[in-house]
Amino acid sequence: MRNAFHDQLDSIFDDLAAICADVEVAVTRATHALFDADADLAEQVISGDAAIDLARERVEDNALYLLSLQAPVAGDLRIVVAALRMVSELERMGDLSVHVAKIARLRVPHRAVPAGAEQTVGRMAEVAEAMVRRAGQIIRSRDVDAAAALRADDEEMDLLRRTSFTELLGDDWAHGVEAAVDIALLGRYYERIADHAVSVANRVVFVVTGQYPTSD
Repeated sequence: MRNAFHDQLDSIFDDLAAICADVEVAVTRATHALFDADADLAEQVISGDAAIDLARERVEDNALYLLSLQAPVAGDLRIVVAALRMVSELERMGDLSVHVAKIARLRVPHRAVPAGAEQTVGRMAEVAEAMVRRAGQIIRSRDVDAAAALRADDEEMDLLRRTSFTELLGDDWAHGVEAAVDIALLGRYYERIADHAVSVANRVVFVVTGQYPTSD
């Protein structure tokens, strides 16, 4: 009976990793839609979010089923509670990808990112994509050291966000208010994706150690 229970716990983590992989695809596609002014790709991200939402509901249902029927304690309870929090974080990352895609779609046939902001926003997108990918790896491996290392990437994202604001507020910004609003929003979306990836990794640390990491 307990072996079957632990198989169900492992299955929940497998589902979380699969959702994270779907989120990674969504972030990547949204970024390509943004920089290529690709309305069709943006629509794929927007319509595909329903599948991520359904996957979240399945994980929640399974976790609540285990809570109600198995009454887990100690480490097993940590896994179930963390899974409920993690799936919410992952679902929100999918939503943020949709926000990026909607900005891309809104500006078609033009690109939402002007040349003056291309390097910074492009790097933010790269960091966000990499962090989502590594979060999936951390879910699969439950690697505490890898989870700690992910926070260093978040520091780069924070620096990029500040750089973006400096560019927007500079006297040489020549792309108008509309583009400035788009860039400010995009920076926020990519930053939040990164924040959620760190939160997912921190919850893996909690599952393994029983301690939630604190900020340095």
